[in-house]
Amino acid sequence: MNNKNEFITNSEEETFSLAKNLGSELIGKEVILLIGELGAGKTIFAKGIASGAGVEDVTEVCSPSYTILNIYEGKFPIYHFDLYRLSDIEEIEDLGWEDYIGEGVVIIEWGEKVSFPNPDIKIEIQILGNNRRKIRIFKFKN
Repeated sequence: MNNKNEFITNSEEETFSLAKNLGSELIGKEVILLIGELGAGKTIFAKGIASGAGVEDVTEVCSPSYTILNIYEGKFPIYHFDLYRLSDIEEIEDLGWEDYIGEGVVIIEWGEKVSFPNPDIKIEIQILGNNRRKIRIFKFKN
């Protein structure tokens, strides 16, 4: 299945809300790739997903640019990776992020840097100006 939905959001709150709705539908084993340029709203989207998936304090959800991985507890574990600082494919492969598949939701910011062939969901965020975003959500599995 390849189900694509396209949305326009006009604020961080709308982007968060869209992601929260998506997060509330998760079963706890999804791999989600977040794709978009710097400042597009990938971390806001990750916060929304976490909120929808039951993380009570979304202020703890932040970009793990320097730690590479943050783990949050909601209805199930959420493994939040940020590959921004990594450019070498071997560095990315050595992270072992694949070990978390099936253990909870895996969210990967800068998902275009991984060669994972079968994500459950791919989200592309495009800046349209100010706080306007075009968000495409591709769902590949039920």
